[in-house]
Amino acid sequence: MSRPPQAATPNVRVRRTRALLREALVELIEERGFERVTVGDLTTRAMVSRAAFYRNYRDKYALVEQIFDEAMAEMTADDADERTPGERWAGFFRHIDAYHRLYRALLGRKGSPWFADRMRTSLAAMTTTGHFPGHTADDLVPTVLAGMFVQSVVWWLEQDRPCPPEEIAARSARLIRAVIESTAD
Repeated sequence: MSRPPQAATPNVRVRRTRALLREALVELIEERGFERVTVGDLTTRAMVSRAAFYRNYRDKYALVEQIFDEAMAEMTADDADERTPGERWAGFFRHIDAYHRLYRALLGRKGSPWFADRMRTSLAAMTTTGHFPGHTADDLVPTVLAGMFVQSVVWWLEQDRPCPPEEIAARSARLIRAVIESTAD
């Protein structure tokens, strides 16, 4: 008898465990700062076993990476995606909005320089997939654009999200477009 194929979406218990760990991560970052959070702290706060944690993540960095990778997947969907770049940016900001406490904690004063750098690097690397034509990943422009975009996220979160995701995405895109246009050869 063959086994049924694995479901694309994790089961309810896995989703619940991941949600509890994400919430515990946010609370602990807000209290102690990212660098001082341990896996033991996370499992105790989330009231899940260490085994449950390690079934889902290899360490606290993998937990954060999974959340951020979801955001990047939203923005860099495959070529069959018919959304405009602006719609993709808005989708990215909707993801940030959905996890605003986590991103505020990770990018804030008690946050993680590692995460901020990972975010900038990922956004700069988008240039190699044609999102900023005419520039390569080792060019100054993608690095500046990624820094601008991360700073837009930080500003939006620090101001308690004063406008909808679509508006901050549009405002950020206008700034980024101005930089791209000013560097065109």
